[in-house]
Amino acid sequence: MAGCPCGVDVHAHVVPEHFPRYLGSQVPSEWPSMEAAHACHRNVMISGKVYRTVSDRCWDTPQRVADLPAMGLSLQVVSPMPELLSYWMQPADAQQLLRYTNDQIAAMVDASGGSLAGLGAVPLQDMDLAIRELEYVVKTLGFPGVEVGSNINGVPIGAPALDPFFEACEAMGAAVFVHALRPAGMDRLVGPAALQQVLAYPGDVGLAAASAITSNLIVRRPRLRIAFSHGGGTLASLLPRLQQGWHVFPALQDAVREAPVEQARRLFYDTLVFDTPTLRHLADTFGSSQLLVGTDYPFNFHERKPVERIEACGFDAATMAQLVHGNAERFLGLEKKTA
Repeated sequence: MAGCPCGVDVHAHVVPEHFPRYLGSQVPSEWPSMEAAHACHRNVMISGKVYRTVSDRCWDTPQRVADLPAMGLSLQVVSPMPELLSYWMQPADAQQLLRYTNDQIAAMVDASGGSLAGLGAVPLQDMDLAIRELEYVVKTLGFPGVEVGSNINGVPIGAPALDPFFEACEAMGAAVFVHALRPAGMDRLVGPAALQQVLAYPGDVGLAAASAITSNLIVRRPRLRIAFSHGGGTLASLLPRLQQGWHVFPALQDAVREAPVEQARRLFYDTLVFDTPTLRHLADTFGSSQLLVGTDYPFNFHERKPVERIEACGFDAATMAQLVHGNAERFLGLEKKTA
């Protein structure tokens, strides 16, 4: 496995080089735009403020593809920068922006020579529009799945209101990648804004994954393939408490139809934890069959050598092959295509 650029990265992001003009009478305040920044960078402007300064690797397909071998990767699965999911917009406005973003991702995939695959985005604040865009993403664009936020305007992904969407994903064979978004707990952090990504994101992802377990999502939707960013966030630490509580509290055992640990080992998680002992712990907790390479490329806070990080864990060759590409191929439904 050493030196083999055969990894599959399921967690990498796209920001379009330009955003479209709004097709309507009054531009929503949250409608994004681009402004020039320093060399090879642009500022993503949202609500009149700089949301993030991003490099041209967010939209430059040749540069992105050229970076893959040094990271040990042969395929990178790209999804929108999470803030572009736009759940807070009016549904029709969000759908307009997301259709453009999905088409931009499709163009990057087409130009990549097989080195990129796409995860689309859907306006989950409106179930009918979300399912229609899911159909477009999967059936027209040919994407293996979609990215969704860890919450939809504060609603956890395990909420019953979202079940029709997951039913549609299961029926279409669409993989679902859950990324942290506008996390809870920001009022408890002391320090600069970057702590949202560093500390609050893992907390929100952990609660999202826990909601999938306590709502019996994977029990009700056994063919649903769903993965959680940032190693599942805090779930690995929460899981022993949830398992013990399930044994101790009758109401919890009545509500949760299968043991939390068993459910957790049917979900997927990326490897983006920046620490080898933590990665080994995730393999022990969730099973080596459930971990997928994740990098957060091309943002500054990304894993530069994801395959080397996995190699440092000392797994055997078969486990390495699972973690580096096999699990991702299964999650994405690419096993038959790559056989």
